[in-house]
Amino acid sequence: MAAARVVPGATKYLVDSRRYAAAAGPAHRFPFSARDALPRLGDASETTGFDRHYVFHTAWAARAVRALSPSEHYDIASSLYFASLVSAFVPVRFFDYRPAELALSNLSSEHADLLALPFASGSIQTLSCMHVVEHIGLGRYGEPIDPDGDLRAIAELKRVVAPGGSLLFVVPVGGRPRLMFNAHRIYSIPMVLDAFADAFALRELALIPDDPGDGDLVPDPPETLVLRQEYACACFRFEKHPAT
Repeated sequence: MAAARVVPGATKYLVDSRRYAAAAGPAHRFPFSARDALPRLGDASETTGFDRHYVFHTAWAARAVRALSPSEHYDIASSLYFASLVSAFVPVRFFDYRPAELALSNLSSEHADLLALPFASGSIQTLSCMHVVEHIGLGRYGEPIDPDGDLRAIAELKRVVAPGGSLLFVVPVGGRPRLMFNAHRIYSIPMVLDAFADAFALRELALIPDDPGDGDLVPDPPETLVLRQEYACACFRFEKHPAT
């Protein structure tokens, strides 16, 4: 006979529920009811867990927008949390292939296809596209299969940024570039730099390493650190070359 499987946290839940029911009694304004119980078995941790990529890259980008201080910021399909919070101090136009039904002051949410952006060339002063391009062309979100969809998306981002304008660009990186179909691509930092080298200068680079012991947002990460990564996050701030 197989041994009974113990669910982590189940014993604590049962003990706590009995203690609560005994302490509250049947006449309490919130009496204990097993019918309405919603067990949360893994939340009694010593620290609060969070997604390092999405907490740190959005914090990095919000600070960058604040420092750039544009009259209006455009975002293509990045985190809705980022767009909504930044709209508290800068008007934000958010675009996605699957637009969000989100209404806030200083924030608009509209449809756009990253492979054919509805903006004039050289028209946007500050633009962000973060943790997005690595998915394009893999079919994950209903878009057509295209092995070079990410490069086509990058070409569109490059096209619409104004001369002297800024692009905040975030993708997963590692020491070994690879495709994790159909979730995402993982790039090397040189791959990203090469994709923008013809029209943009790198103004800032920060790495969110796999191991928290290596830091949270590491500016100008050394190559030795980058090469150790499996699924890290790189934050690039590019500036488009002035028109000549």
